[in-house]
Amino acid sequence: MNETAALRFRRLGMLTICAVYLVILAGGIVRASGAGMGCPDWPTCFGQWIPPTSEAQLPLNYHEIYAHRGYENTEFNPVKTWTEYTNRLVGMTIGFLIFLTAWSSRIYLKTDKPVFYLSVTAFLLVGFQGWLGSTVVSSNLNPLKITIHMMVALMIVALLIYTITRSQRDNFVSIDLRVLPAKFKSVLLIVLGMSLLQIAMGTQVREAVDFISLEHAYIDRQFWREDFPIIFYVHRSFSSLILFTNLWLVWQLWHNVEKNHPLVRVGLLLFSLIVIAILAGVSLDRLGMPPVAQPIHLLMANLILGTQFFMWIALRYSTLKIVA
Repeated sequence: MNETAALRFRRLGMLTICAVYLVILAGGIVRASGAGMGCPDWPTCFGQWIPPTSEAQLPLNYHEIYAHRGYENTEFNPVKTWTEYTNRLVGMTIGFLIFLTAWSSRIYLKTDKPVFYLSVTAFLLVGFQGWLGSTVVSSNLNPLKITIHMMVALMIVALLIYTITRSQRDNFVSIDLRVLPAKFKSVLLIVLGMSLLQIAMGTQVREAVDFISLEHAYIDRQFWREDFPIIFYVHRSFSSLILFTNLWLVWQLWHNVEKNHPLVRVGLLLFSLIVIAILAGVSLDRLGMPPVAQPIHLLMANLILGTQFFMWIALRYSTLKIVA
């Protein structure tokens, strides 16, 4: 196989993964700022491919036009409009990157066909994600559709992580991790399930916050906490269990594996992401729901899951000889 082409594929794949996380961050910013309807139509924004910068650039009766389309009380806000428009631009960038990734994966057709087919599947999922984004706008930000939109983004990330890792599995096969305890891989799998459960609870909390923020007209954020559902407190308490379980994994890597080993660095990254996610969650709980903390908390949750998934794949491909 052409090593240069393989390296190009992996770099494109990694860049695409970073872009997907950037879209997740942008989506979190859109949601936290209430800018989801900053562009009340799709794929254009207020009927224009490049949105206006002032209300004077819109028709005098634009309120009536959008009320007719089912979007009552549409008010032009340049900050919200350009926040949502930037989110869309980042999403379009993913489309180009995933196409290039899928195209470059054709070099694996002779050596590892699943890499090619998985790359193409990720490309098709991104197309589906774009369509799903249009339905989110047309549904006037239905919370369930927003949640599905985010879950599909998680699927795309997981698929890309698996594909890129599989493309270089020979590097992981040579990794000897016999010093790890027998239950390490099982605990990691449990931790993955815990993270998925935590994200599922988090989506329920966010759906509740969406309704609460609407009731408060996106102001008086310090009072939102009074209306939080019970699931929020379960979600908050469960984070402690996640912290200590992941800490056990990181400690096992740090204590048993050479400090310069790639998985040790990944483990330290994982622990750092969890701490940042918890701090962001604490600020949401105790500091009156600061808007900046919401997208950070969301991004960290997704990065944590992606990091754990990568560790699990790497262990799966390694020559892990269990010791008692």
